[in-house]
Amino acid sequence: MRAEIIAVGTELLLGQTVNTNATYLSQGLAELGIDVYFQTVVGDNAGRIRQAIELARTRADLILFTGGLGPTQDDLTKDALAAYLNRAIELHQPSMDTIVELFTSRGIHMVESNRRQAHLIEGSDPLRNDAGLAVGNALSEDGTHYVLLPGPPREMKVMFDGPAKAWIRSIMGEERKLFSRQLMFAGIGESSLEEELIDLIHAQTDPSIAPYAKDGEVAIRISTKALDQAEADARLDATEAQIKARVGKHLYAREDIPLEEAVIRLLRASTRTLASAESLTGGLFAQLLTQIPGSSGEFAGGVVTYTNMMKHKLLSIPMSQLEGTDAPGAVSESTAALMAERVRELADSDFGVSLTGVAGPAESEGKPVGLVYFGLAERGKPTRVFTAKLSGNRGIIRLRAAKSLMYRLWQALSGAEES
Repeated sequence: MRAEIIAVGTELLLGQTVNTNATYLSQGLAELGIDVYFQTVVGDNAGRIRQAIELARTRADLILFTGGLGPTQDDLTKDALAAYLNRAIELHQPSMDTIVELFTSRGIHMVESNRRQAHLIEGSDPLRNDAGLAVGNALSEDGTHYVLLPGPPREMKVMFDGPAKAWIRSIMGEERKLFSRQLMFAGIGESSLEEELIDLIHAQTDPSIAPYAKDGEVAIRISTKALDQAEADARLDATEAQIKARVGKHLYAREDIPLEEAVIRLLRASTRTLASAESLTGGLFAQLLTQIPGSSGEFAGGVVTYTNMMKHKLLSIPMSQLEGTDAPGAVSESTAALMAERVRELADSDFGVSLTGVAGPAESEGKPVGLVYFGLAERGKPTRVFTAKLSGNRGIIRLRAAKSLMYRLWQALSGAEES
């Protein structure tokens, strides 16, 4: 079943109101296994609403409306659809009774226009409104199904999740729900990942494969429609196996979690600890880790040694290493190694990591913007240093540097380096 959402309201076109209803409905329909191919926004104009209906009928089996069910003269959704289908407008007495009772109980005079909220298109099923007054409508004609929901999000959500979903299920027959699985990758860009999987993406039917770029990471969502979880898992497992066969060394999680959470979980599982020394990232690496609840058990802490003097005073790195004509300098492989080793010793942790480089906007020590060195010192093993040349503005380089080091640490912890 294909669906289209038509949001009615001039305030949406003017930007005065954000169309959050479409997002909520799309998510809810996906859970029912219904594809939403189009979302339309139209103003409070009967002629243009009719045009939207005519177009939607050519490309959707299910059309959902939000808005235009209220008491004022510009609430035109029911009238426009009734005119299009050549059906009369009737009064739904139970809804009318509820409206009258509400006004009476509050001692408020009810104006005649409030009757419009109890209007029902001839032959349609009423959808009760447990959060407001305007009754919803649901009806079918010539193989097209129509659901009319109120515009206020609080009312729309209650009606959609209750009577509207029940009505939609009644017309669907065998219900096939949408099941999805998120695969998370690091150490590879979105374009490179897509290139490795391009034939699978082009040949996709069910399950579908959709890559998404994230900050320093890439996600792939594989989705299928199935009657139950067991049927879905069988299909998703097969597709995941194909993906892992090609880029499995970059797969760090089978759920939507950031790379730093995967690192904390691995540290926790192995009862090992970590400390960091940062220069160009200014504490960003530590910030990412400490955003994970409970990370204090694994992350001992970090130091930000932004200047040479702080590298010398806090990490005991000789000034002869940092400054001078023949000195390697702060941005160097040997300094990165010393920073990682010294912070590991300082914290008595199992791992010590470091970042030093040039984030921009200008070069430093004659070294180009984007050059970064990552140090990784592990208890009982030789210290390793990795180099990267990163692109982007200052903020992007800092984030990519932190994520790149996180990936190197994940590799060491997961054994992916040897796989």
